[in-house]
Amino acid sequence: MLYSVYVLLLLFFSPLSYAGDLPPPPIQLATIYHPDIKIEKYWVSEKLDGVRAYWNGQQLISKQGNIFHAPDWFIKDFPIIPLDGELWIGRNQFEKVSSITRKQNATDQEWQQVSFMIFDMPGSYAHFTARLAVLEKLIELSDSPYLKLIKQQQLQSNEQLQSLLEEVLAQGGEGLMLHKADAYYQVARSKDLLKLKKQEDAEAVVIQHLPGKGRNSGRLGALLVETETGIRFRIGTGFSDQERENPPPVGATITYTFSGKTKNNVPRFASYKRIREIY
Repeated sequence: MLYSVYVLLLLFFSPLSYAGDLPPPPIQLATIYHPDIKIEKYWVSEKLDGVRAYWNGQQLISKQGNIFHAPDWFIKDFPIIPLDGELWIGRNQFEKVSSITRKQNATDQEWQQVSFMIFDMPGSYAHFTARLAVLEKLIELSDSPYLKLIKQQQLQSNEQLQSLLEEVLAQGGEGLMLHKADAYYQVARSKDLLKLKKQEDAEAVVIQHLPGKGRNSGRLGALLVETETGIRFRIGTGFSDQERENPPPVGATITYTFSGKTKNNVPRFASYKRIREIY
């Protein structure tokens, strides 16, 4: 039975290729949700706060192309086809799962807490609803207790979507992901894959300018800032080219956006918004 499913899967996929030094994997990236969509044409799932991982049929790889040193027993019963998902432990456990998956010698006891939560099949020629049906059958037949499918559901209105978002956030979740039902997997930042989160605004004082690299060499790379409660962290996104050339001065108070906080009270996904206006 499982063999016949693998044969079926191969009909959905382009050939795999492997390299000694692994480049970033061919994954799809999301764009921001906009309320003018027809929600009934999408599948909706929780946005897990885990570590993005790509299974190439042999190894688990980060979106930067780094190999996760998962134990052989963890990946033993994974299928031979590409999978896209999150290495995840539970809500509000990002630091823990990140620490485990970064290690080259994490213990079996640590990895036993981790699941590979699947949400898509890269390389497939099928639309998302068909991909989802194959994934359901694949995981149903799998012997791996570490391979799981993220729950997908369809809604009938944006009001239902907002209600689900509030429910997920109240339970400590991060937000929602929306996959367009008839869309194909695209190795790009796709408008057919949307993320919906609630952002918050806050203020912090600029402590230091951190130099940029690559495209931002010779100008601002990030701001080191401090909140009124003494939490220090970096903000490296949200700046225009002009703002990187002339960043907010040390001592200035800025406004930034963020989506939730870590257990250490550090704002997550902080992005620069503007210098606070003085009235």
